[in-house]
Amino acid sequence: MNAKICSTQKELINSELLGFYSGIVKEILSLGHHLDSPLARKDIRLDFTDLYVFRGQVGTVFANSVCHSIFGPIPVPGYHPEGMYEFKIDSNGDSVEDVTYRFTFDARDGNGKQRFILRRITGADAADPHAPGDIVAQGTTEDHVTTASGLRAWAGKAGDPFWIEPDVLHAVGHAFQDGKVVDLSGWDESRAKNLFAGHTLHSIVLEVPDSELLTSTGGNRRVGVWSVASLATDAGGWWPHNRAAFPMIHPLFTQFNEDLGNRLNGGRPADDFATHGEIITKKIAAVVSAYGTAEDPRAYAEKFARRFLPNILPYEVGTPGSFGFAEWNGRSLTDNAPNVMFSMAANTPIRIGIGKESVVSKPRKIFPYMPLPT
Repeated sequence: MNAKICSTQKELINSELLGFYSGIVKEILSLGHHLDSPLARKDIRLDFTDLYVFRGQVGTVFANSVCHSIFGPIPVPGYHPEGMYEFKIDSNGDSVEDVTYRFTFDARDGNGKQRFILRRITGADAADPHAPGDIVAQGTTEDHVTTASGLRAWAGKAGDPFWIEPDVLHAVGHAFQDGKVVDLSGWDESRAKNLFAGHTLHSIVLEVPDSELLTSTGGNRRVGVWSVASLATDAGGWWPHNRAAFPMIHPLFTQFNEDLGNRLNGGRPADDFATHGEIITKKIAAVVSAYGTAEDPRAYAEKFARRFLPNILPYEVGTPGSFGFAEWNGRSLTDNAPNVMFSMAANTPIRIGIGKESVVSKPRKIFPYMPLPT
């Protein structure tokens, strides 16, 4: 697979994508992790929607998605043939990856299929975008791939298991931008709707048996996970476009601050609090102060900011994924992340009026778990 991209071709594709996007930009900025920054929107084949980590049939499931249909018509859907999509795993709590699973894709063939290669990179090389690693699986989109060790990989079109209520979403964005309570005075919960109902995306799903994963992590069951999507450059390097871990960080803080959205998608987790901690703390403190739900809003805000910065999703290998009020342990395909993050950031209950019942195509119980496309 070619490690370079023709800059003229890239600019043409990006221009076409942005042209399609311009008519809907005001409606769908920063939905979940969807279309969350100008950089991410330059090519939505590199724009993560959500990261999920949970217990599967044989091991730990890592799943993410790109190329959401809410964007509108997409000239070349699927996965970028000059990109790479990585699941990063920190096994010792230092916010630096110790294991990387890297997917790369060929261009679409005449039937719209794309060949992919999955590599595993461990140790110090896990943080090196140029490290070759070991090829552990190869396949074609829409086909299930299973290795001799039991590792399973799949990439293909799926339904979106996530849900969001647009009126609540934008009210929350305004509150954290302006430092005020969430104004839902004109909102009727009985008419709440799922903006993503019936939409599709392109997912990447990896299931790693416990024995294989624990060998890579040195036996450590408590891990941290994040995803990175990068694009090859003309100079031979890699340009990170999108980084995803905790849900709903972008809807809370970047709906009306796109520069912050770009910055949150860049960098590395180990630097997150030093880089973004102060601005995030101030935004949370202002809303908590407006609600009057803490004696010391600043102290509450800093404690909460430190909980999700660095932006790494914690998970204990071998346990059910659950992103809720009681614990953050991976994330299942049916967790109500908006209710959890909105309420905890504001330190007061904020309901979005809908739940998993609003998803048109439900997650599957068996691999590859993502909903069928509608």
